[in-house]
Amino acid sequence: MPSAEPANTLRIEQRKLPDGFFAPASAAMPAVLARVYAARGGTDRPLSLQNLLPLQGFSGLDAATRGLAQAIAEARMIVVVGDFDADGATGTAVAVRGLRMLGATQVSFRVPNRFTHGYGLSPALVDEIADTNPGCLLLTVDQGTSSVAGVARAKQRGLDVIVSDHHLPGDELPNALAIVNPNLTGETFASKNLCGVGTVFYLLLSLRAHFRAQGDYTGIAEPALVELLDLVALGTVADLVSLDFNNRVLVEQGLKRMRAGAACLGIRALLSVAGVDIKHVSASDLAFRIAPRLNAAGRMDDMAIGIQCLLCDEPSRARAFAESLSQLNRERRELQEDMQQQALTLVERRSISAHSSSVLVVADEEFHQGIVGLVASKLVERFHRPAIALAKTEEGWRGSARSIAGLHLRDALAELDTQFPNIMLRFGGHAMAAGLTLHADALGAFRRAAEHVFSNHVTPELLQQVIYTDGELTRAEFTLQLAQHIRLGGPWGQQFPEPLFEINAEIIDAKRIAGRHLKLRLNWQQSVVSAIWFNTEQNASALPTRARFLAQVNLEEYQGLYSPSLLIRHLIPTLNH
Repeated sequence: MPSAEPANTLRIEQRKLPDGFFAPASAAMPAVLARVYAARGGTDRPLSLQNLLPLQGFSGLDAATRGLAQAIAEARMIVVVGDFDADGATGTAVAVRGLRMLGATQVSFRVPNRFTHGYGLSPALVDEIADTNPGCLLLTVDQGTSSVAGVARAKQRGLDVIVSDHHLPGDELPNALAIVNPNLTGETFASKNLCGVGTVFYLLLSLRAHFRAQGDYTGIAEPALVELLDLVALGTVADLVSLDFNNRVLVEQGLKRMRAGAACLGIRALLSVAGVDIKHVSASDLAFRIAPRLNAAGRMDDMAIGIQCLLCDEPSRARAFAESLSQLNRERRELQEDMQQQALTLVERRSISAHSSSVLVVADEEFHQGIVGLVASKLVERFHRPAIALAKTEEGWRGSARSIAGLHLRDALAELDTQFPNIMLRFGGHAMAAGLTLHADALGAFRRAAEHVFSNHVTPELLQQVIYTDGELTRAEFTLQLAQHIRLGGPWGQQFPEPLFEINAEIIDAKRIAGRHLKLRLNWQQSVVSAIWFNTEQNASALPTRARFLAQVNLEEYQGLYSPSLLIRHLIPTLNH
């Protein structure tokens, strides 16, 4: 691997507890885990559906609900137009399944192809849909807020559009029949962290409430939309949105359905091919084992394969789709490794030091445009600064950007576009992730403009990487009960991270396994414990005798027996801070 300069020195800080916090011993929860929840602002409210934010606070729902209800009453074709990531795929599946449950007799889906249509509801995609489904209603999922031209084309072709999305709005909104988006200016919905699948799930809840108010369910059972929560949970975790209380409710309820064997066949098949025990499935399994397989379809081929997997109700076909997605994911991993090596070489070649640039910009004509976002993420992980990776397309340079805490990426790109208006064709995204397309001859100008704009926002304080821990874990606290609680607890994710503990131990021995991992034996408070350190470049023979480790507690299964294990995340050679 090229020896590109690593990130700055880590600063380790312990999470703060509320004043006066006290965790008494409890059979229901280990004291150390009570401390973990308190440090994350956890509440005593149960993660039950009764505690979801109410529909009445979501002002964008009314017009969209009326439009969908009228289309269903008229037996009009509804075409769900999703996105090519896991949030878009699960959201599309939720919309199709939910609309059918609520009485829609004509529902189909389309998803833009990353390589031919680009992001969102483009005019070209609208024309394709209008040619085969004239007069239909389009329902976007996880996109559409920035599709001004696409919605205008739909109106020209006689199609109505309802937008359901969560991405930040630009200066101009599309002239749609309705827009449901928790992040619209003036929207009163309390949680701005709903992702695409969560937003369309709320729209379905509103549609069911509308039919209930009309008396449609008098004497009959209402459609059980809770059956869609496995898909909602998967999409919410996969999209890396903040797990505020509302999102934690959605994820927890979806995980409970999976563990009870009530997941859809597509999710069951994906869990099976990934080797995940569905009875103990966790949010981290969804994030690291299932979401990459689903995303691989949109990155490498066509996300329609992933959506078909999630809509499939025949076991053997669901398994076949899941195996196809696993194969695409293997191809994605191989390609990603090659591109990451090339990206590091480009960093070295351009003498881009981790201490001299506010933003890393790498571009190569051979880059695969479906993988550039992953490459940008790896650069951020390695150098702890914003990164942008770009691939050459017929249109120009198309890429993905990833940020660090404290820098709002979309706002920075908006500032760049204002100061240098002839560089980017378009852009959009969030605080932490964005997509962009440059004019074909604008790469050099973009590098200079990006460094100019980002240097005004990327301060030395932001470049100091801070890792928050949950304090020291003692050997006595390292129990099977703790591992089980962590495995099935949380749910853990963005802004509600899995516990990370400090452990002081002596290294007895270490050996490399599978070429990329280290297996260690530790003398930890007079007890020998095994630990694993995945994907590390640390040389086993160069490890110190004693160290302070930052580690997670994992539940390990072997031949039907469960035990706690340690996952090493960082090593600090000295016991001194």
